Amino acid sequence: MSAALGDDARAQIARIAASDQLLVALDFDGTLSPLEDEPMDARMLPAARAAVDAVVAAPDTVVAFVSGRSLSDLRVIAEHDDASRVLLAGSHGAEYWVPGEGLSRHAEDDADAALRDALRARAEQATAHLDGVWIEPKTFGFGVHTRRADPQAAATANRLVDEIVSAEAPQWRRRTGHNIVEYAFRHEGKDSAIAELRARTGASVVLFAGDDVTDEDALASLGAADLGVHVGGGPTAATVTVPDIAALAALLERLAQARTEARG
Repeated sequence: MSAALGDDARAQIARIAASDQLLVALDFDGTLSPLEDEPMDARMLPAARAAVDAVVAAPDTVVAFVSGRSLSDLRVIAEHDDASRVLLAGSHGAEYWVPGEGLSRHAEDDADAALRDALRARAEQATAHLDGVWIEPKTFGFGVHTRRADPQAAATANRLVDEIVSAEAPQWRRRTGHNIVEYAFRHEGKDSAIAELRARTGASVVLFAGDDVTDEDALASLGAADLGVHVGGGPTAATVTVPDIAALAALLERLAQARTEARG
């Protein structure tokens, strides 16, 4: 496992492995699971699942999945049940699932929900003629998926929906990711999710790993004692970069081993 990791990554792992209370927060799509044309087909790679299980079992360590997905969808793709010890932060930190407590959700009002439904319906109608475009319902908004669309159709879909939301809900938050644009009436981000999870768990140190633009909010929010890991290429605020999911799994396996040795 360790051969895949550079000296700096190994040093960073050894450092955080000695912390008092460690929170390991992980994006899901593109970080633990390959990106899929059909988003609900996403599942953790076997190596990633084994690595997560190893970190969950390490002493004084809490694991959380932090995703832009609605919590209900995140539970499906993560194959997460009520016996799980993994915390979940869905909808970019507006929904949570905590072991022993269950679901909690930041408040919404009827007017927000009604506008969400109306704008999602208009987005569906406006893009119905575009092959490969799919509007994903989300708890606090919706997403425009274009992974299966050609570039022209994707650009048209994003322009049409941008116009709808800009005209009717200019206060909504707009996020871009891998072949998706998300719109939400709540403004939580993965940075606020990390802050809330840190407070909930009493973590002295946080490791956060992600692959997408929306993960950079969380990576940039980390403190000097924390560790950010970016999966894939491109500019990032992370301290450590790994090339792919398999390499992240190797990093997590080493962390679990080092944590057990340091705290066991």
